Amino acid sequence: MNNNPHLADRKFIIGGFFILIAVVYICRLFYMQNIDGQYKLKATYNALSKQTEFPPRGVIYDRNGKPLVTDQPSYDLMVTPKLAKGCDTVALCEVLQITRQEFFKRMKKACQAPNSPRKQSIFEKQMSAETYAKLQEKQYRFIGFYVQSRSVRKYPRPSAAHLLGYVNEVSKEKADKDPYYNDGDYIGISGIEKSYEEVLRGVKGTRFIVKDVHNKEIGRYMDGKLDTIAIPGKPLYCTIDADLQQYVETLLKGKKGALVAIEPSTGEILCMVSTPGYDPNLLVGGKERSRNFARLSLDTTLPLFNRALQAMYPPGSTFKLIDALIAQDDGVINRESSFACAPGYPPMGGHPKCHKRHSGNLVENIAQSCNSYFSYVFARICENNKYPKFVDGYTHWRNQVMTFGPNTSLGTDLPFDKPGNVPSVKYYNKVFGENRWYANTIVSLGIGQAELSLVPLQMANIMAIIANRGYYIVPHCVKGVGQEKYLDKKFKEKHFVGVQNQVAYTNVIDGMQRCFDAGTGYPERIPGVIACGKTGTAENPHGNSHAVFFAFAPRDNPKIAVACLIENAGWGGVWAAPAVSLMIEKYLTGKVTRLKEEERYKAVDLINRKNLLSNESH
Repeated sequence: MNNNPHLADRKFIIGGFFILIAVVYICRLFYMQNIDGQYKLKATYNALSKQTEFPPRGVIYDRNGKPLVTDQPSYDLMVTPKLAKGCDTVALCEVLQITRQEFFKRMKKACQAPNSPRKQSIFEKQMSAETYAKLQEKQYRFIGFYVQSRSVRKYPRPSAAHLLGYVNEVSKEKADKDPYYNDGDYIGISGIEKSYEEVLRGVKGTRFIVKDVHNKEIGRYMDGKLDTIAIPGKPLYCTIDADLQQYVETLLKGKKGALVAIEPSTGEILCMVSTPGYDPNLLVGGKERSRNFARLSLDTTLPLFNRALQAMYPPGSTFKLIDALIAQDDGVINRESSFACAPGYPPMGGHPKCHKRHSGNLVENIAQSCNSYFSYVFARICENNKYPKFVDGYTHWRNQVMTFGPNTSLGTDLPFDKPGNVPSVKYYNKVFGENRWYANTIVSLGIGQAELSLVPLQMANIMAIIANRGYYIVPHCVKGVGQEKYLDKKFKEKHFVGVQNQVAYTNVIDGMQRCFDAGTGYPERIPGVIACGKTGTAENPHGNSHAVFFAFAPRDNPKIAVACLIENAGWGGVWAAPAVSLMIEKYLTGKVTRLKEEERYKAVDLINRKNLLSNESH
């Protein structure tokens, strides 16, 4: 017998170590079986159903608190193919009104990547309430299937489709990149729904449902202790006036083009219409949505195309306002400057042409929209003696123009807006050759033609700049997010343009007021409102000219700035000015007094050439 005391001590240490390990294991097993329900959950998963709880998307309101987009309940039938053995296939096909071939086709898809036999996937999406009720009656016969509720969008008014956008299933690429989304989830695809997706979507929750052997739900697992609550999306408060938006859409029915109105002092978009449009409710639902989307996509009038943000047009004579501001700021013209009209631009043999012979000073030529006058103005800006080379003068003109928005992204809160185009020196060197082009070569730029192009949102922003006498706030269509009504600070900052000469703005605005008082916009003067406007007829190389009209009102402390373009219509004073004039009157006074004109304009169908007006002016 070994009586070594050191060995005796070692025996107790080793024994104590094993006892300690045993105690740790016993405690861990007790915790796993009696305290931590996750392990028990995994062990009994074949009796449980893990279901995603989808939050309702945030409601979208107009500037006056009227709902533009709400939610309504919808139901998806989910399947886990591995658990679907013993399902009553015949009964399920009967309820869903599909064939057995379609059933097996869907089951095959549910087993293929990115799905899996052990993974839940959508078998039938956005079922009607009637179909859902029938399923619930026979749920015990559909082993491996369950109904998942979610909300889909509902539009109380059939308007503002392009601005609001729509929601659709997330793409595989997006689902792979963003862990929030799974196959079959919904995401904002365009408009506000896309721009504000992260705040509108909310946060998904999870529920663990206990089922019996007949596939019937018998309650929440552990009384819901492991569940997570879905958090609804935040509400959005729009800058849009829903009544004004809907009114303008009725005015522009039967016409192709766009109208954008902005509150100059805030940059808030009051309405944004792209026509032809569509009822946003058409892009809600399962099978119906797919059919409607296909039909709208094939429509030759392009109702899905947002002309207000994506169509780039020559601005025509409305662009003369920017030239007038730059030229005065450069000191190459003043209020009393006058130039000869042939009718047309004499140095180029009467091209660009004028529709009649004009005379007078700057104010009068803005009111009468003389092409010859503003061709001279453009040439004087570019050929200013202060620049050693013509291209330096042109570059100066181009840089000044771009401070007003053209050729740049304004940074609005709507997606897919295009920047327009102001051609560069590099472009013209490529077209004509270096040192082989001059002001008269590209003089059409001075009257808003040639390669110059803008989108209607930029056109409306130019009006806001002139109304503000030299600055703008980035146009935006949401004025608050969530109950706290948070707004990005960039939508509060003033952006000053390259011309800050207040005398220049006064002269231009005098000319715009005279456009309504005694010029090309005279037929559309607004009773009781001092408004300022500018007509334009933009030549179109692909067909008939576009009708354009810019305006803001009232002259002092302006409340609204508008740009309207009607495609292939002709004279701006005839086809674009009435829409702008009528909507300004309705917005500022709350009613329209020129009811006969309103009725006549609404009846005009330029797409099908019906009920056309007879009188025309430039």
